[in-house]
Amino acid sequence: MTVKDCDHHHHHDCERRRLFRRIACTIFTVVLLIGLVIFLIWAILRPSKPRLILQDVTVFSLNISSMPPAAISTTMQITISSHNPNTRIGVYYQLMDVYAAYRGQQVTLPTLLPPTYQGHNDVTVWSPFLYGEAVPVAPEFAEALNQDNNVGAMLFNIKVNGQVRWKVGSWISGRYRLNANCPAYIKFGDPKHGIAFGPAMKFQFVQGCYVDI
Repeated sequence: MTVKDCDHHHHHDCERRRLFRRIACTIFTVVLLIGLVIFLIWAILRPSKPRLILQDVTVFSLNISSMPPAAISTTMQITISSHNPNTRIGVYYQLMDVYAAYRGQQVTLPTLLPPTYQGHNDVTVWSPFLYGEAVPVAPEFAEALNQDNNVGAMLFNIKVNGQVRWKVGSWISGRYRLNANCPAYIKFGDPKHGIAFGPAMKFQFVQGCYVDI
């Protein structure tokens, strides 16, 4: 349809189409500009990963069986704090599992942490319980487990696996995988290294975890 035809026959339809085109172009341009601004803010701010600290581990029970197959039974409560070091970026924590490992092998069931939003420079503290009942240890670690038991000291690794999302203004990023490893050297053979709470022993650490995102 030519402009002449438009003018003589369908003037209003053509004007309407032109208006729709202008509106669509304007909306597209605005969305593009908003996306560009968010990308620039993201590139400039570059979020720093959360800083996790293992505060303490309270051991309620720890039983080691050296008879084949070697096994570990334990009940413990841990306290982990997470600090968001970003001054302009919030953090959403989702699907966060915590468990204890011995020589790389999981020895407690995973405990799910509640979904959490963390504002700028905020600190969040979690205190989950971890349980493991007669968890078999791989045969190649049986001798090392027996030695650790005789010495009265074991190196556990508290593992935190989950997802984080960043929040800048009203914009929320996609999901990023978070993996944290918190070493916990438990000296149950020497009461001086722990604080007795009835039958339980509390071991204080206040040491940083290795965080990977």
